[in-house]
Amino acid sequence: MSETGVGAASVPGPRPLVWTVPNALSALRLLGVPLFLWLVLGPEADGWALAVLVASGLTDFLDGWLARKLDQQSVVGQILDPVADRLYILAVVVGLALRDIIPWWMAVSLPLRDLLMWGLVPLLRTRGYSALPVHFLGKAATFNLLYAFPLLLLGDGDGTVATLAEVFGWAFAIWGIGLYWWAGILYAWQVRKLLLTTERRPARASARGPARDG
Repeated sequence: MSETGVGAASVPGPRPLVWTVPNALSALRLLGVPLFLWLVLGPEADGWALAVLVASGLTDFLDGWLARKLDQQSVVGQILDPVADRLYILAVVVGLALRDIIPWWMAVSLPLRDLLMWGLVPLLRTRGYSALPVHFLGKAATFNLLYAFPLLLLGDGDGTVATLAEVFGWAFAIWGIGLYWWAGILYAWQVRKLLLTTERRPARASARGPARDG
């Protein structure tokens, strides 16, 4: 989202490309979600699980960079990328909660915020939009959370490194959860303003997909 309002949604959107390098990277990230859960909950191979998370973070950066560099921004990529982010966050919180590394209130709070976001989509469609522009707070929240959970997983051990990882992991987690909900509340407030200031109209085929705000 942005403070410029909904006018940003009228900017020409991405093209309907499918077979692109950025989309292939996003699909690869999605394949890593069940692998991560199996590594954490099955053999508890935390080192390999951390490697999967690091690879996910790298591909998350690369797919966005390559999409801009190669001019391959697409509708499919706009959907795959945030879906992969949310699935990774969900997989990590569930896995860490089942391992008793994080409390269940934390594991539940993040999906609840995503449900709030998706619940706003039908309201936006009554005004001809499927989402609003991305807000930087959501990106900051996702950044914090994607750093927090690997550190918390690394902190589930003994020694100085584990202790430091746990401390920094909780710092990132608390900030990340706070920003995640703050961004969601701001998004809901902007949706409210949109409903009050615009007339009802059919959803446009060119409207943006779900905002990638974390």
